[in-house]
Amino acid sequence: MSTSFNIQVADIFRQCAEVLREQAANPFRINAYIRAAQTLESLPTDTRDILLERGVTGLTELPAIGRGLAASIDEIARTGRLGQLDRLRGDATPETLFRTVPGVGPKLAHTIHEELHVDTLEALEVAAHDGRLDAVSGIGERRAAAIRAGLAAMLGRATVRRQAAPELPPVDMLLDVDQRYREQAAAGKLPKIAPKRFNPEGRAWLPILHTNRGKWHFTALFSNTARAHELGRTDDWVVVYYYDDDHKEGQNTVVTETKGRMKGERVIRGRESECGPASR
Repeated sequence: MSTSFNIQVADIFRQCAEVLREQAANPFRINAYIRAAQTLESLPTDTRDILLERGVTGLTELPAIGRGLAASIDEIARTGRLGQLDRLRGDATPETLFRTVPGVGPKLAHTIHEELHVDTLEALEVAAHDGRLDAVSGIGERRAAAIRAGLAAMLGRATVRRQAAPELPPVDMLLDVDQRYREQAAAGKLPKIAPKRFNPEGRAWLPILHTNRGKWHFTALFSNTARAHELGRTDDWVVVYYYDDDHKEGQNTVVTETKGRMKGERVIRGRESECGPASR
């Protein structure tokens, strides 16, 4: 008989499959979640014990559990939730992500996002090592050190030394996904989801796109953050989530630049220097 934790993870995976089915996503991706859920429901060993003894690699030895799903099980074991499900439902925010870091509560997570303008744990880790995090309101030397340690554990860093930068999707590919998303959203050709945040009527208004480019898998949707609503940019800022065949995840926000030489052009936050007409 499966353990309660395995049942919990299986339920989350089935929710992912159902949401993807509603969004007309790739059937292979839907079935991957279903097969993984079936494995977990029939597994008598608690997957947390496998993680403890053999790490994420041990999970990949289970039927239908590849590296990506193994990483998802590890995330649920550490945080009690799966960010991918939040993203699929349009409920993911940088603040929610940062709150998974030990020592970061709701108020501090909001402050970090507002002052540093970072959206991912990887970007937060860079800020934690280059001195920017130390300058954030409410963060002293001890808290900054604790956050660095928490990020190192969550991101699997053996030491605080910076590793080689991970491979990223090409800028022209991200901009192409952004363009396709906005065109299809404007034409009413995309399924719409009903995010929980800033949506008291429960209206399905947020278009979502799933698409593959080579080894990269993308999910794109308009930003549903407090800042986007405050500035009236919910029909301009596009958040593009991605992962590759090894399930290396990331995200970027694509916006219309409002100043400088790129004013009026679509640019990727954090990669502005790589954007321009030549990149399209």
